[in-house]
Amino acid sequence: MYAVVEAGGRQVELTAGKFVEIDMVAAESNQEFVFDKVLMIVDGGDSVLGTPYVAGAKVTGRVIDHVRDKKLVVYKYRPKKGTRKRTGHRQHHTRVFISKIEVGSKVLAEAKDEKAKK
Repeated sequence: MYAVVEAGGRQVELTAGKFVEIDMVAAESNQEFVFDKVLMIVDGGDSVLGTPYVAGAKVTGRVIDHVRDKKLVVYKYRPKKGTRKRTGHRQHHTRVFISKIEVGSKVLAEAKDEKAKK
């Protein structure tokens, strides 16, 4: 059982009981976070596609922490000109624990224990 949601302009596959890192969102640690733009839900052989979103579907998680990615170094130069430029970038991410996937009031998948999956 998994769901494909739209988060930060990207499509992300979410499974209950797993962690996911998405682009940074404005949420505090231990705060509940809801993904309401669910594009698809897959349950074994059954799948539900949205047009563009699945009506009444949402994925609930809890914000664990805000982290930064490894540094990406960008080096630009022009040959025979003496022009060189070195810059770096570290992307900010939010780590979220996925607790349940539900459609309407029906819970399709729910996480058992957060500590066991770290």
